[in-house]
Amino acid sequence: MTAVRETPVVGTIRAKTRPGDRVFSGTAIGAGVLILLTLAAVTVFLVAESVPAFLADPEENPILGGTPFLSYVAPLVFGTIWASVLALIISTPLAIGIALFISHYAPRRIAAGLGYVIDLLAAVPSVVYGLWGGLTLAGLAQPVYSWLNQNLGFIPLFGGQASATGRTILTAAIVLAVMVLPIMTAIMREVFLQTPRLHEEAALALGATRWEMIRMAVFPFARGGMVSAMMLALGRALGETMAVTMVLSVSGAVTFQLLTSTNPTTIPANIALGFREAYGEGVNVLIATGLILFIVTFVVNALARYIVNRRREFSGAN
Repeated sequence: MTAVRETPVVGTIRAKTRPGDRVFSGTAIGAGVLILLTLAAVTVFLVAESVPAFLADPEENPILGGTPFLSYVAPLVFGTIWASVLALIISTPLAIGIALFISHYAPRRIAAGLGYVIDLLAAVPSVVYGLWGGLTLAGLAQPVYSWLNQNLGFIPLFGGQASATGRTILTAAIVLAVMVLPIMTAIMREVFLQTPRLHEEAALALGATRWEMIRMAVFPFARGGMVSAMMLALGRALGETMAVTMVLSVSGAVTFQLLTSTNPTTIPANIALGFREAYGEGVNVLIATGLILFIVTFVVNALARYIVNRRREFSGAN
């Protein structure tokens, strides 16, 4: 009868911890907890300061002026989303093209220099973009708007009476697109560069052109990162204040026309323009609109996270 050899039980091996490791671990955990506490504090502040606006009598509120709160904030929500979506439509094709040129077409020296320029553009203050949009771009774009209105006025987007100043929602959207373009381009560039080299070489070895290789190998791998870049850019466009404030005036209009003087207004611009004159429950109303913007931004980020996680298993990144 053969004796059964018992396998010795090996105890749990614990890695040796050093003081630097404990300090780094504690700092990382503390930073994460601090972010959560800050977010919770901001949420509590917004909710607490918004309650009086929800319960106030619209007839006595200096900002609502007899209008229910939901009727007051609905055009602002529309303007915020509409301007941000327009900016995303304008900037996304440009960002993809620039990122592809840097990562797969340009020579190394040109790509490095262009990458530095794109990164520097992300550091330009928003007030500079606002000044450029209000003082320069609006005047340059006005003849183009008039031409579009005269020749394509049968399309609802280009209908109505064209603005004589060029300060339209389309101008604001172009300014926002220029603002978010560096962030979106930088992220997409890094995502495109992470495509496995073997995937690209395999596509080229099968006889694919460079563009076909990008469509078959780069885009499927980078889809999740591209969505992340777009949602990050959308989040910045939703919360932008100065650029839109310096181009548009406050208006409660709800319209899809891009070239008229009657334009929707975004929540950040409305808060910036109305906060100085607000008092009493009027301040609570503006804070309540900020709470609505906070919720919209949170929903956008949650949706982006869901899309990225859903596409991760098909991207080839795992």
